[in-house]
Amino acid sequence: MFTIGKRKIGEGYPCFVIAEISGNHHQRFEEAEKLLRAAKNAGADAVKLQTYTADTITLNSDKEYFFVKGAEQPASWKKRTLHELYEEAHTPWDWQPKLKKLADELGIVLFSSAFDESSVDFLESMGVALYKVASYELVHIPLLRRIACTKKPVIMSTGFASQEEIALAVQTLREGGSGDIALLHCVTAYSDTPHMAEMNLATIADIKKRFDVVAGFSDNNAGILAPVIAATAAGASIIEKHITLDRVEGGPDARFSLQPQEFKDMVHRIRTNDQHTIARAISGIGSKLDVSSAMGSVNYGPASAHERENLFFRPSLWVKTKMKKGDLFTLDTIRVARPYHGLPPKDFDSILGKSAATDIDEATPLTEALVSSD
Repeated sequence: MFTIGKRKIGEGYPCFVIAEISGNHHQRFEEAEKLLRAAKNAGADAVKLQTYTADTITLNSDKEYFFVKGAEQPASWKKRTLHELYEEAHTPWDWQPKLKKLADELGIVLFSSAFDESSVDFLESMGVALYKVASYELVHIPLLRRIACTKKPVIMSTGFASQEEIALAVQTLREGGSGDIALLHCVTAYSDTPHMAEMNLATIADIKKRFDVVAGFSDNNAGILAPVIAATAAGASIIEKHITLDRVEGGPDARFSLQPQEFKDMVHRIRTNDQHTIARAISGIGSKLDVSSAMGSVNYGPASAHERENLFFRPSLWVKTKMKKGDLFTLDTIRVARPYHGLPPKDFDSILGKSAATDIDEATPLTEALVSSD
């Protein structure tokens, strides 16, 4: 159990419900304000932002590495670079202190997902009470070390991470001095027609026991069936769900986000533990409430082809400037960035100070073959 403000979070206490705004503001500040107010009116305990820019999360390159691939990905994404996509989806940093002020006035917690060390510094200047780590950034060990230095509670989504990756992430946070830690089982299919058999909500209880943390569920799929089952049957202490004003307006996450009334209905069902009538509120999923199918089995790692494809969005090590053979890898020449083509971020410290085995072009994934063994 841990406390955020006056709110106790953990087993035996009401489920802590988080409304994720993400990029559903369509780059309009007034819409971001409306989303925050809608979340408050729907009964959410907290609103979560995402703190990155296109430049802090990826490289501005049109090399083939930076184009989305995969049969399960939206066709419109495949025609644009990651930098272009993130430029459209990010929440401008100058908005975020203003939204924090509004949240304080409304009496709702506002915090954010940090995606690099500079975003942690920025969020510290805002005075956030806790941090979120997205599923993809669970492997970003340098980021976790920086977050741990704040000594604040951390909520981290596990996504398609292996047991070993989760264990390393938790160890990194604890050894770095983090406050309390919560882990969220997360299905990262981003589907408007989710398959309940792929939810494996039984993992929530296993997370709590295996890693000795508060456990919850982050749902990146359409509808309210899965989060309600997670909260009531699977014992989630935290539920995170995307909110949008109107799915018809589109946006990067609109297809699996809830509209305000749907979000309010979800919160009501969670608070009243009403599993018998919830199916009637679900559009496009069906009317039969199959709890056993959603519970599934304990599963770590990708549960579907779509989740395996989404490993692409993890960060890795990149050479950001042109290098000559023999040049040293330094903070000026390499960085952690999306996508996942290079060595894992946990290798960052061990690479620093080593030399390039050959000439390297800018925006090149850093692989073992490029690092001199001398």
